Amino acid sequence: MAITRVAVVGAGTMGHGIAQVAAAAGYRVTLIDATRDLAEAGVARVAVNLDGAIARGKLEPAQKDVILERIAVADDIARGAAGAQLVIEAVPEKMELKAAILRTLDQSVDAAAILASNTSSLSITALQRATVQPGRVIGLHFFNPVHINRLVEVVRGEDTQTAVVEASLAFVRAAGKEPVVVRDAPGFATSRLGVLLGLEAMRMLEQGVASAEDIDKAMELGYRHPMGPLRLTDLVGLDVRLDIARYLHAELASDAFKPPAILERMVAEGRLGRKTGHGFYTWTDGEGA
Repeated sequence: MAITRVAVVGAGTMGHGIAQVAAAAGYRVTLIDATRDLAEAGVARVAVNLDGAIARGKLEPAQKDVILERIAVADDIARGAAGAQLVIEAVPEKMELKAAILRTLDQSVDAAAILASNTSSLSITALQRATVQPGRVIGLHFFNPVHINRLVEVVRGEDTQTAVVEASLAFVRAAGKEPVVVRDAPGFATSRLGVLLGLEAMRMLEQGVASAEDIDKAMELGYRHPMGPLRLTDLVGLDVRLDIARYLHAELASDAFKPPAILERMVAEGRLGRKTGHGFYTWTDGEGA
């Protein structure tokens, strides 16, 4: 089945970005959330991203309207996803929530449609168990910010069909991204490595080894990371990183993934990073200092 229509469930940090890159690639997109106001807020964030691209000379002003015209909004999963050949859920990193959405989609969309999860660490095989047709379920792990980061981790569960992998790879490449294919394992490849680095950076900060700024600078200049692990944690969200760390700690039975006390405390205090304005950095108008 050729993919011409895409539905994205969840219009937040990841969902609006996925909708943007799909629409920019020429796909018709429906952005779905619990209310139309939330879905429309996601489209508004797409518009802001596009304005930034125009300001940087990366996009012609006329293209903005074309891209936005390709994005519709909906507040009902079954109705919003109807007719889509690819549906990507991008809701919070909670197994029960993601499984419930995939179960609803499995019962309501075309039998040939691909169901993808944007999870960064949860088991695709476990999510497949929530459906009657597990072979069409795959992981498509986009990276934040979606409209800038080129990587997409394509995660093959135990039952994922080869045709689904191939169609997903074609979509990822059409969206201007570079895919890597990995086997379903706790944390896949990127989260397992990235979270480990971030947690160790937090322990170093706890121990007074260096400031957050200097820890990040060391990785940016010494290892050519585009962004240090603590600034990246602020961008992803400390609450998201905590959930992933707890999951990997339980699944891998390794203390290397045990959440540091500083992470637990900051999340309890509501210091979640860029989205709250305070994390390891203070964020003003999207810039951390």
